[in-house]
Amino acid sequence: MKKLLFLLPLLVCFSCKRNILDLSPQNAVSDAAVWTDANLIGAYETELYNAIPHGFYIHMYSKMTDEAVDTAPCCGADMFGQQPLTADNVANANGGDYWGGYMYYYNQGFQYIRKVNIFLEHMASTTINLPKKAQWIAEAKFIRAFAYFELIERFGGMPIVTKSFPLGDLTQFKRNTYDECVAFIKSDIDAAMPDLPKSYPSTDPNFGRATQDAAKALWSRVTLYAASKLNNPSHDNAKWQAAADAAAALLNAGYSLYPDYRTEFNLLSGQANSELIFAREFTTTNGHETPANNLGRRYGAYGGWWASNGPSQNLVDDYDMTNGEPPFIYPGGVKTANPLSGYDPQHPYTNRDPRFEATVIHDGSVYHGDTFAMWIASDGNTWGFDSYKQSSDNPTSSYELRKFMPEDPSVPISFQTVYTNPWIHFRLAEIYLNYAEAKFELGDEATCRQYINLVRARPSVNMPPIPATVTGEELRRRLYNERRIELAFEGHRFFDVRRWMIGATTEGAGIYGMQIILNTATNVKTYTPVILLKRPWFDQYNLLPIDRTEVKRNPQFTQNPGY
Repeated sequence: MKKLLFLLPLLVCFSCKRNILDLSPQNAVSDAAVWTDANLIGAYETELYNAIPHGFYIHMYSKMTDEAVDTAPCCGADMFGQQPLTADNVANANGGDYWGGYMYYYNQGFQYIRKVNIFLEHMASTTINLPKKAQWIAEAKFIRAFAYFELIERFGGMPIVTKSFPLGDLTQFKRNTYDECVAFIKSDIDAAMPDLPKSYPSTDPNFGRATQDAAKALWSRVTLYAASKLNNPSHDNAKWQAAADAAAALLNAGYSLYPDYRTEFNLLSGQANSELIFAREFTTTNGHETPANNLGRRYGAYGGWWASNGPSQNLVDDYDMTNGEPPFIYPGGVKTANPLSGYDPQHPYTNRDPRFEATVIHDGSVYHGDTFAMWIASDGNTWGFDSYKQSSDNPTSSYELRKFMPEDPSVPISFQTVYTNPWIHFRLAEIYLNYAEAKFELGDEATCRQYINLVRARPSVNMPPIPATVTGEELRRRLYNERRIELAFEGHRFFDVRRWMIGATTEGAGIYGMQIILNTATNVKTYTPVILLKRPWFDQYNLLPIDRTEVKRNPQFTQNPGY
């Protein structure tokens, strides 16, 4: 849905009988004027979609996990790196800034919940003829449901607020439970469904507005999170059945996996994509700079902004070999080379899952006709153009992000180019994996493998299926890993790690990169994984803290444990 940008004519009325201090604002549309004009009401409703954050920021959600790392000689790690996460610094990850996108969503979330409530209150009393009134109300309820999910996945149970309060109101709010918030989200989705269209194709100008299928996809994610260990410690199977049922509602809804995994993420807004259920669309007047942010300094993109989103060795290690075997196994929890995989540590990028090449630029990758060089010479005096030794804005991990980047060599990579590929909120592969996870937790391992294998069978991927001999905890590991690989850099990993409660293993192990040394005498390269960042993990990190000032101003509002 294309973010609406509009200018309004300045209306000035003069009256010799009117005190100049009573004049309406001359540089803005007054609140009262909005609700008396059908076009302004429509504009207000459209702007509500900004409640739903996208992931195209200078530093994407990926770098807050073991998916990527931003450390570079030019600048240190941020609050999600070396600094402990506290109630005093969490608000820095707010407002689409450099450090965390909208990770600290608290302020934005409640601002937009208030806007939605104002909209619904005016819709209940307006006498203006609005042909799309019922649909707009339904969309607003979908947006409120989405905003509440964005809050509870970060913070746990939040106050349920269904009416607007005047600015400066001293009303105190208490936190509702997580399950109460899930029930409220369900009530908004149920209320919205009858007045939403089933779907829009990705080529429709309305694509990006709420639909029944988008609401079903949201409910699939909500129920999956509600059933997960963090929010369902007793493993209530009724919650897992709800998650399975929610995903099942979209399995045969007319979507299909887009055949080319590499191309899918750099299609432009408005282009045909059979897999998309709901996405944030962009235009050339309202686009993003993500490729320029992610490709280091090679294309003169101001250094790639501090080694943004450099994929980690941790992620690279988790791509299977083309024979279907993982390169590493974990007997007794110890990382060990898998002798069945054929993995060669001195040719680490050979014969890997095709999604690796579609996602990560590595030493020797060819992109836009250029061969990337991340090596350092053994004499210490020379280095490849893409080594962090060449530019402190190249990622020290020795990897750069390829996913979302335009493959067409005629498309420049620079901050002067506006990119319009959409940010995907929901696509069919996620639904398949949601269903697989719910079925696994319900004990139906055959169906779990079936839907993992559907994802792996995408024509451009065509990875061997997970065999029936993979069961139990090993199947769980493969399930978790499939989600890690298929959905890489799409904003899932941060929350998956937390809802699965595996952060001590994934985050606590440290973030690795690859050191590549070119022997100047033999012209042979050696590859050695090196630790780039070691950060402590505490279980309270499964939820974000609330900014301390917010808790102080609302004494009945409790802080999350451990902060």
